[in-house]
Amino acid sequence: MDLKFSSVAATPSNPDWNNLILRKDELYKKENDVRSEFERDYDRIIYCNAYRRLKHKTQVFFLPKNDHICTRIEHVNNVDATSYTIANALGLNTTLTRAISISHDIGHSPFGHKGEQILNEICIENGLESFWHERNGLNFVDNIELLTNINNEEKNLNLTYAVRDGIISHCGEIDEISLKPRTEFIDLEKDYIKLNQYSPYTWEACVVKISDKISYLGRDIEDAISMGILDSNLNELYDLLEQPRSANLNNTNIIGDLIAELCINSSLEEGLKFSETTFEKIKRLKQFNYKYIYKHKCMKPSERYFSLVLNEIFNTLNECYDGMNTLEKLNSEKPFYTKVIDTFIKWISCYWNIETDRTHLKNKILYDMNNIKDYQIAIITYISGMTDSYAIETYNDIVKY
Repeated sequence: MDLKFSSVAATPSNPDWNNLILRKDELYKKENDVRSEFERDYDRIIYCNAYRRLKHKTQVFFLPKNDHICTRIEHVNNVDATSYTIANALGLNTTLTRAISISHDIGHSPFGHKGEQILNEICIENGLESFWHERNGLNFVDNIELLTNINNEEKNLNLTYAVRDGIISHCGEIDEISLKPRTEFIDLEKDYIKLNQYSPYTWEACVVKISDKISYLGRDIEDAISMGILDSNLNELYDLLEQPRSANLNNTNIIGDLIAELCINSSLEEGLKFSETTFEKIKRLKQFNYKYIYKHKCMKPSERYFSLVLNEIFNTLNECYDGMNTLEKLNSEKPFYTKVIDTFIKWISCYWNIETDRTHLKNKILYDMNNIKDYQIAIITYISGMTDSYAIETYNDIVKY
């Protein structure tokens, strides 16, 4: 291995090291703790509930009967494996890439990107800021997810700046032939106001951003083949990949050459990049996926259902707003929507300014119930954390199915 990026790795010798490991609050540390800062982040992520719920969130195909079809948690693990291979070959900090990889989609809504689109539409209709899962992911790790500490108190994850930056900067939907990290140390909450506004702050986060694209392109094709929706397009895919008809078109074979190409062609001077030929192939692969997978007619019925489910949950809870009397209004609706109201009250009581027992909570108040927009943002955040099955269960409770 060349290790040609080792001089810029996120290690204590990096001049930005203190920025990279900066946390919002001091994090307790046991005297016998042998973990690095990024290893502690990795552990805090896999122990939180939002990470666990990824196993029941859609990647592309909704509630497949085939257990081998990719879900969101498998996707983040695929990104973890891909980014580890690349970072290890280039001499970067693999612990950091692993922590970013497993957390990069922690803000994803139920029902995949269609669910994200629906939540964004609800936000726009109600005059709220746009919903995009990268920023929602930062919000979850900063403000929503709670872990119980050694004092039996519930506090937020309090991750390092480098991991938080990797989460909000990971958008892999933009076609870029070369990627380099930015040099500015920005306020991720205040300065980052639109999708893909900045390049990541570290080379490691750049690796994760590219690995995200590499991972989903190949895995989505493998799943689509398993689902049988590419049967009439396989010859075109073989030609695109320049593979003989006898080749096995699985994820490993599709992404293997892409990983090798990236490592060979990347340099500190030119950034993380593919050859022109490979870059064009990736663009054609992405076009192929959109045409024959993501926009396939078999997706349409479930997408209409997703809209019905998410809008009904939002509307049901939104109608319960009554300023500082919202708790009373919610309780008055319990006879009709018992489970929905109970679980929502339990969730929002951790974050609103209505009087509740907060002796065990050490997180900040997020939602002012004097402001209906705060309440609506809370509903959107609550829905975004749901698994596919729980969103459906909630909808069924509302319609008494």
